[in-house]
Amino acid sequence: MSDRLFIFDTTLRDGEQVPGCQLNTIEKIEIAKALEMLGVDVIEAGFPVSSPGDFNSVVEISKAVTWPTICALTRAVENDIRVAAEALKYAKHKRIHTGIGTSDYHIRHKFNSTREEILERAMACVKYAKSFVEDVQFYAEDAGRTDNEYLARVVEAVIAAGATVVNIPDTTGYCLPWDFGEKIRYLMENVRNVDKATIAIHCHNDLGMATANTISAIRNGARQAEVTINGIGERAGNTSLEEVVMTCKCHKELDIESNINTQRIYSTSRLVSSLMNMPVQANKALVGRNAFAHSSGIHQDGVLKNRESYEIIDPKDVGIDENSILLTARSGRAALKHRLHILGIDIDKEALDKAYESFLLLADRKKEITDDDILIIAGKHKGANRRLKLDFLQVTSGVGVHSVASVGLDIAGEKFEACASGNGPVDAAITAVKQIIHRHMVVKEFLIQAMNKGSNDVGKVHITVEYDGAHYYGFSANTDIVAASCEAFIDAINKFVK
Repeated sequence: MSDRLFIFDTTLRDGEQVPGCQLNTIEKIEIAKALEMLGVDVIEAGFPVSSPGDFNSVVEISKAVTWPTICALTRAVENDIRVAAEALKYAKHKRIHTGIGTSDYHIRHKFNSTREEILERAMACVKYAKSFVEDVQFYAEDAGRTDNEYLARVVEAVIAAGATVVNIPDTTGYCLPWDFGEKIRYLMENVRNVDKATIAIHCHNDLGMATANTISAIRNGARQAEVTINGIGERAGNTSLEEVVMTCKCHKELDIESNINTQRIYSTSRLVSSLMNMPVQANKALVGRNAFAHSSGIHQDGVLKNRESYEIIDPKDVGIDENSILLTARSGRAALKHRLHILGIDIDKEALDKAYESFLLLADRKKEITDDDILIIAGKHKGANRRLKLDFLQVTSGVGVHSVASVGLDIAGEKFEACASGNGPVDAAITAVKQIIHRHMVVKEFLIQAMNKGSNDVGKVHITVEYDGAHYYGFSANTDIVAASCEAFIDAINKFVK
């Protein structure tokens, strides 16, 4: 019988640490439910002590999902652990994830401490967490750069203190696959009570080896993989759930099985991408739009003769239906609802009617409606209750003339208008908005992305605005890139104007 690999998803905790990708509680619940349907074993729902929002998200996610374990992160601090226990009170299956840095880099420079003191703190935090919940996971932060002999001492001690899972993170993404695999093997062979706990791994992708390190660790005895959807996460990201699961599925010699319903991978990927406003790179393994595309004549000929010539995975295995209904201006509500369902989004009749109106407007301007278009349409009404809304935008621009923009805003029901010139139509539109808001705001980052191709395509605009020393992120998408830019700027303003 194959060994069981437990999938610990940290999209809602480590994944959400990407700048500009923060979610509200309702969005987090939507993703948590999708993760439950996907079949993940553990959902790391947040870091409760870090903010009231994180605390509330852990509480509400605990209420919303049934069978996965809900995990809350803490430092090796008693107050962190108490707050996490409180946030988990409604969880059907609860886990506290606590720990401390174990590398000499952390011990000497971060904690100004000694190995013995850190060992004592590690045991103490596990014992304290154990007084609240039965399931306690310990993380040895920067284990990838921790001396193996000392790491084994820590692992043995925390298991003796009551840890049910011990997490061995490559926090900095430094390790090479063979070295990381050897580290796990060393622990399996030298920790006397290792059979009393599950060894987990949490790899970062700073050198592009998160998945390779994770698979190497699994080969050497790790049985919990900590992952995120689309590999999102701090800095260069985390290990990708889809890559680990499908690698284990493709390579039967690993003799590893997970509980993941792989046919829900694509829809979950698109949902996370849409809610976090974070595009999936076109060549991303398994879920990128080019993952199963073949442009080379030789490759196309081979695939037509036998799919396995160039494809090791049937696209349907990850939920990509090649025979999906194509949407055009003549498609009805039922076709749109069906496509949204395939993408993991179920909406009520009122929301469907609004989405369908937006769909028809876009379909009149575009020949082909993509999944990205549909996801943006479905999410367009999320901001319906925002304080600031764009009422109208008119721009005059051209070669040899000043760009001028007239903007109308609806602010909590009141109408305001302004007109401004600028260095191009986008600058003119943003300047006009500033005249209405009367606050000193600076655009720090401005990114435009075409979703597919063609001059009639929908463009995504990501914008970061600095106000009063803090940074706020805005996003919008529109076939009119000037309108998208103005809407993204307003989206950012809505984050700080109450």
